[in-house]
Amino acid sequence: MHYRACNLCEAICGLKITVQGGRVTDVRGDPDDPLSRGHICPKGTALPDLHADPDRLKTPMRRVGDSWEPMEWEAALDYVAAQLRAVREQHGADAVATFQGNPSVHNSGTLLSAGAFLKALGSRSRYTATSIDQLPHHFAGAEMFGHPLMLPIPDVDRTDFFLMMGANPLASNGSIMTAPGIRDRLKAIRARGGRVVLLDPRRTESAEYATDFHHIRPGTDALFLLALLNEVFASGLQRTAHLGGVMTGLGALKAAAAPFTPEAVEARTGVSASVTRELARAFASAPRAAAYGRIGLSIQEFGGLCQWLVNALNAVTGHLDTEGGAMFPSPAFDLLAGAKAGATHHGRHHTRVRGLPEFDGELPNVALAEEILTPGDGQIRALITVAGNPVLSVPDGRPWTAPFRAWTSWSASTRT
Repeated sequence: MHYRACNLCEAICGLKITVQGGRVTDVRGDPDDPLSRGHICPKGTALPDLHADPDRLKTPMRRVGDSWEPMEWEAALDYVAAQLRAVREQHGADAVATFQGNPSVHNSGTLLSAGAFLKALGSRSRYTATSIDQLPHHFAGAEMFGHPLMLPIPDVDRTDFFLMMGANPLASNGSIMTAPGIRDRLKAIRARGGRVVLLDPRRTESAEYATDFHHIRPGTDALFLLALLNEVFASGLQRTAHLGGVMTGLGALKAAAAPFTPEAVEARTGVSASVTRELARAFASAPRAAAYGRIGLSIQEFGGLCQWLVNALNAVTGHLDTEGGAMFPSPAFDLLAGAKAGATHHGRHHTRVRGLPEFDGELPNVALAEEILTPGDGQIRALITVAGNPVLSVPDGRPWTAPFRAWTSWSASTRT
């Protein structure tokens, strides 16, 4: 029996792997793992197939024409270093782009080495999974709280009203909440007489553990959140005393929400005005409540606004930075200890083709293919991918086939 962690997605899930005669015969979640408590996703259960796949790479490979040739590790590393140096010298540091997938932040080796490597590379052409996942959370954190990593998370163990939108923690094991055993935690809310309210276009696995489930039309979450705020203000249920010293712009928020009454948005959202009013009043009146929006809110046209409004709803109703509400966790290692107040986190440089702004040092992935394919000064000439597959994960991966086939490339799995 072997124990290891699956870090293919956002959650690090402990696994119990049975090996017989050098062959993996069983994979299941480890109930003793402190972060996952037995949770396992389809990616984890598929690890034996990945491990035994005849196409799995066990040595570096170099493309030569239409075929691939194996290389020794030292030769491969020297070759790649020489190629990257040549590109930098001829076209500049920004001609070398990097793409990091989600697992890169769940691997201690990558975390310890990536920063120094990126600094040595000196390229501003940095891309990660962030801009196709949780960037709106970071944007809202930077705009409202001063830093992209200031992300309040719901205090699910003490809340009495848990409002979830575009989230499916039964599948993700809590995702950004990092709430292992979320199934039991949702059950516990109900057991103590609380409410678990879920809004999603699809009836997901998490709906089974909700007290209330409501369909909402895709892309209309911002309208629904504005309607909730509208009703909170109209009913006089705002509670901001504990944030009075740091909160600004409350009047502007009230004015912005004014046109979006529950009746004005119900035809667009598919959520009736009566349901919206009841939820707004119940959420605002609950002694301990937390609103939480995840990837369903993020990957849409108004993703940044949605996450900003989730924070605003928690703040206006007195449920931000309070027990049972949305709280700022105290990490074992504080990455923000040396953060500078008032720092700018976006728009410091832009992509070459469309002029799209960077955020926290990263450029949006939707621009990566065009930055490779469009000739001219600053064109990306080399790409380093770490724990990611932009052909599959970036929208419209078809344009990627041309540059990948044209480039002299190399690829390798982790040493085994």
